[in-house]
Amino acid sequence: MTSSALLRTATFSTPCGPFSIALDDTGALVATAFGLRPALLRRLPANCHATGASDRDPAVVAVKEQVDAYFAGKRRNFGLRMAPLGTPFQRRVWTALAEIPHGETRSYGQLAAQLGQPGAARAIGRANATNPLCLVVPCHRVIGADGSLTGFAFGETIKRQLLVHEGVAI
Repeated sequence: MTSSALLRTATFSTPCGPFSIALDDTGALVATAFGLRPALLRRLPANCHATGASDRDPAVVAVKEQVDAYFAGKRRNFGLRMAPLGTPFQRRVWTALAEIPHGETRSYGQLAAQLGQPGAARAIGRANATNPLCLVVPCHRVIGADGSLTGFAFGETIKRQLLVHEGVAI
């Protein structure tokens, strides 16, 4: 992405409320947010500018179809082109998040150990908190070591809804 990016945004409904997306000029997903466009814009770097996208934009349609299929129980993983902005460490964490199977959870400590950095649970938590692709990169599947529903940018209620939807016993 260039120093000043123009992103296309769209919002659609889900069982957890409005879901907003930002796409780059290639149609790759850059950011998502539960909430309306202002919630999404807060997650974008300052050098990004946003314009609305048509509901018929093929990339918007692809994201909406996959999100709808997820909530309908017909999809467990997303097959979207993604271009999240982050440091190499953050991208490593986000890759690990994407590997957590549907219906399972991991603690921050478990993720740290998986990444070969057992003392880095807090750094893992921070990278998890900055995941720009909520739902698609399932940061909601990370819980506290004691099983508590901690650290989801869109609140415990939505995190609980997503985990219950995936069959996680809470």
